[in-house]
Amino acid sequence: MKRFALILGASGDIGGAIAKQMAEEGWSLYLHYHSTALELFAQELSVHYPLQEFIAVQADFTQDGGAQQVASQVFDSSCIVCASGHALSGLLQDTSSADQDALWRVHVKNPIETVRLLSPYLRRHEKSYVIFIASIWGETGASMETAYSAVKGAQLAFTKAYAKEMAPSGTRVNAVSPGLIRTKMNAGLTDEDWLELEEEIPLGAGSPEDIAHAVAFLASGKADYITGQTIRVNGGWLI
Repeated sequence: MKRFALILGASGDIGGAIAKQMAEEGWSLYLHYHSTALELFAQELSVHYPLQEFIAVQADFTQDGGAQQVASQVFDSSCIVCASGHALSGLLQDTSSADQDALWRVHVKNPIETVRLLSPYLRRHEKSYVIFIASIWGETGASMETAYSAVKGAQLAFTKAYAKEMAPSGTRVNAVSPGLIRTKMNAGLTDEDWLELEEEIPLGAGSPEDIAHAVAFLASGKADYITGQTIRVNGGWLI
C-alpha cells in the first residue's frame, strides 16, 4: 500500500532535499510549489522510483485561500511536512504590514490551515506525522529579522500544542529547527559573513540534506515515541 506525504514548499532547497530523501524512503509525494513549477521534478522522481506517485500541487501561500488550494488537490496523506517559507530582513519599523501579513500566511496561517483541512486523512492512519521546518531564530530571536523570528516561534508553539491534541489519534507532531544552512535563502550573505558565522558554529554550516535526514527519521517509524519536540539541526550553534 502506498504511503503519501505532502511536502509544502517542495520547490525550495530544503523542501527539495526532503522530497528526494522521502522518495528514497519509499514515500509517494504531493509536491507543493508557489511559482517554480515542479512537474519536471515530479517526472524525474517517477523515473527513479516507478512504483511510487509524485504529484505537483500549486498554491500561493502568500494569499488567503492557499491552504484550500492545496487541500483540494490532495486525496490522502499520512505525513505533512511544512517547509514553505521565505526570509525577511530589516528593522521592524521598516517592515510593512503587508510584509508581516505575507510572512504570517506563508509560515503560520496557511500551513496550519492545511493541516486542519487534511487532519481527517491523518486520523484515518494508525500512525501519521506532521513536521514543521522551523528555524534557530524561532528559538533565540534575531535582530533585523524580528517578524521572521516571530512566525518561526509560532510554529514551535503550534507543534507543542498540536502534538498533545493529536497524540490520542496516533499523529506525531514535531519541528526541525535548522541553523545556518547553505540555501538560496542565505544567498545575500557575503563571503565575509559566511566566515564570521561559521567561526561561531562548531560544525560549520549545514546542507539541506542534513535537514532532510532529520525529517526522514521523524517519519520513519523509528522515532514514534518522539512528539511535541523541536529537533535542533544546527551544528552545535545553539545547545
